[in-house]
Amino acid sequence: MRYSSIIISISVFFLFLSCDSIKEPAQNSTSKNYEDLVVLYKEWRAFEEPPLLDGAPDYSAETFKKRWPEFKNLQSKLNAFDTINWPVEQQIDWYIIWAEMNGYDFNQRVLKPWVRDPAFYKSLWTARSDVPAHEGPTHHGTTEIWQYSFPLNPTEKEKLLKDLRVIPALNAQAMLNLTGNAKDLWVAGIRDIRLQSENLKKIFELPNVMNDTELVSTIQLAIASTDEFATWLESEARSKTGSSGIGKENYTWYLQNVHLVPLTWEDEVMLLKRELARAWSSLKLEEHRNRNLPKLVDADSPEAYQVLAEKSAQSILAFLEKNEMVTVEDYYESILYEHLGTFTPKEKRNFFWITAHYDPRPLYSHFYHWIELERLERYPHESEIRRAPLLYNIFDSRDEGIATGVEEMYMQAGLYDDNLRVREIVYILIAQRAARGLGSLYAHANEMTMEEAGGIHAEYTPRGWMKTEKELRIFEQHLYLRQPGYGTSYITGKYLVENALADYARIKESKNESFRIKDFLDQLNTMGDIPISLGHWQMTGVDEHLKQIRKE
Repeated sequence: MRYSSIIISISVFFLFLSCDSIKEPAQNSTSKNYEDLVVLYKEWRAFEEPPLLDGAPDYSAETFKKRWPEFKNLQSKLNAFDTINWPVEQQIDWYIIWAEMNGYDFNQRVLKPWVRDPAFYKSLWTARSDVPAHEGPTHHGTTEIWQYSFPLNPTEKEKLLKDLRVIPALNAQAMLNLTGNAKDLWVAGIRDIRLQSENLKKIFELPNVMNDTELVSTIQLAIASTDEFATWLESEARSKTGSSGIGKENYTWYLQNVHLVPLTWEDEVMLLKRELARAWSSLKLEEHRNRNLPKLVDADSPEAYQVLAEKSAQSILAFLEKNEMVTVEDYYESILYEHLGTFTPKEKRNFFWITAHYDPRPLYSHFYHWIELERLERYPHESEIRRAPLLYNIFDSRDEGIATGVEEMYMQAGLYDDNLRVREIVYILIAQRAARGLGSLYAHANEMTMEEAGGIHAEYTPRGWMKTEKELRIFEQHLYLRQPGYGTSYITGKYLVENALADYARIKESKNESFRIKDFLDQLNTMGDIPISLGHWQMTGVDEHLKQIRKE
């Protein structure tokens, strides 16, 4: 074994466990030219957009069957590349396309959201996600109302009309395509469609909308079709009896071959159980150490919250700069201030805003997300293959892993030395994410229903903070059932980030070079929004995790 550290020894143990194989690019290739790979990428991304049916993306079984030979041809072209002598950066680009194509294949064979998942047909999105694309399977013709500025100019109006006209056509198609028997996905998805109707009605309240008869009539048609769709879903729900999870074997294949997470279902269970135990035990030790310190007091008014939020934002920005954690650019402050949040009465706070009303710095640490999104816009990656958001949520181990990882990194580096009680919140956050991820694993193994998975989520989150309201729990467990691997990506992604950091530090030490966390994070930030396993490889040259998946 080449590794000396305990952390990396644990990672090798995980990676030697049973994994499905990744096929190596074919050696008898038709091309050794990277530029040809870029051409293929463009061809693949154009194909991935489905054709239209009555103005809406076509997810009918007939169309998928008709297009399958073309997909297999694209896949064959990719596998024909000889990448052996390419620089690591270019080999990584090959893997990105390979993973995306595997995602398409998996959706066709197993996940089939257009058949099993009513929430797939949610069209109206009112807010931007904190990751590069929507979380969970999403159709190709959405209305992103948050991108519009009201009152609309003529160009924006025409675009919105075109967007909204997709909704009736897609809803009609959905009632033909949805033939699955996944009970939990079906029942939970009704909430999304009912909420869409309510959000469509709110568009009427935006400036000048009610003065435009064409816009009003188009919105009304979208509402009527959404209500009809929801009613149909409710009537069909009574006949749904099947499980919604994809099973352990499929889950492992998806993790490894699509999201490039070098773990199995069993590995993730072990890891999340370990993190849940570590978080609880660490919390109790923190509470013991801090037993003579004043307890945290939550903000009890809008004024108190605003003072706390601004003080916390300045604290974290100063800490990052002074302690050389990461390069702090000019836009960091403005991005953070856009997401400070507002006061919420105690009885309406969900889990995350409970923590924020005591001290929002742990949550603001997780808002690394928003800074990353701004960075991606300001500094598009030189590789066209890494520039657009990766399909099928393949970015989750990177985005959720680093956002969760820095919460504890900042804490260990001293962010809360001014108030040790805040360290307790960090461990509560870790416990919550481990508990909800563990529940999602059992749901995908069909050993629990979505509701039972939510029970783990609530019961194993400290201080009862996931029992204050059920909407967040339903939202999260529903998302994780829809998108395999997402519920665990916060903890497993954090583990993969720490594993990469450990390798990076070990290599520095072997060369008698100094380790600086700023160098590690800055380097990670320049690689684009790619899976941590690929970033690890590019940063260190170590690809043991990928070799284990390939069974070399």
